Amino acid sequence: KLVNLCFKNAKNIQKDRIRKNEELRHRLDNKRVLEQLQHDLRLSSKPRHIECFDNSNIQGTNPVAACVVFKNAKPSKKDYRLFNVKTVSGPDDFASMEEVVYRRYKRLMNEGQDLPQLIVIDGGKGQLSSALKSLEKLNLQHTIAIIGIAKRLEEIYFPNDSIPLYLDKRSESLKVIQRLRNEAHRFGINHHRNRRSKNSLGTSLDNIVGIGPKTVDTLISHFGSVKRVLEAQEDELTKLVGKRKAQLILERKNPNPKKYNF
Repeated sequence: KLVNLCFKNAKNIQKDRIRKNEELRHRLDNKRVLEQLQHDLRLSSKPRHIECFDNSNIQGTNPVAACVVFKNAKPSKKDYRLFNVKTVSGPDDFASMEEVVYRRYKRLMNEGQDLPQLIVIDGGKGQLSSALKSLEKLNLQHTIAIIGIAKRLEEIYFPNDSIPLYLDKRSESLKVIQRLRNEAHRFGINHHRNRRSKNSLGTSLDNIVGIGPKTVDTLISHFGSVKRVLEAQEDELTKLVGKRKAQLILERKNPNPKKYNF
């Protein structure tokens, strides 16, 4: 028993040592990446806190924006934020970017929260200029570095500079920026799809007498999309919202439903 206990302790010590070495390696890797970013982007300090914005307005409807946060070159998902664009109607990327950047940093300042060292904008000169306007309104243009990444050639734009920077496609700096951009795009698209589904479902149900907002929310949460609601069977709907409401929904999607006895 004593030998087994010693053997077990030795294995645990070895595992702990491996884990600590792995953590140290990751910290050193992240430190190197941040130093490379600082060098490549000509920043005054290491960008330990980076935020990236992406607009999503598929077919010009329900404009939304995503803000993702990386800390020490790793995603900090608890700090991700979503914005429903409030002051812009239609597909106007520039105005949408100006609005959400202003709202984000106005709030951080009001709440006394830490500001990022670097902002990455998904877009070229136009989106970057719009975001910069908001920083200028908040007097942050000299406090936070900001760049834009254009998709076509992955060129990096700086404020008030028409000549972009082309990073080596294999560089760690470009890979981090691409990860930020792709994560913001993924996060925003998912939110946009959910919002469109909710709006579509609401439009098809909100004028049915007897179907209120709570029922609509219940349907959205359970089925996830208009298509799935319309494909739902009678027993599924009944179990979820009751027989009477199920009949109302079935009558909406089928003008000549069979009769139900309550």
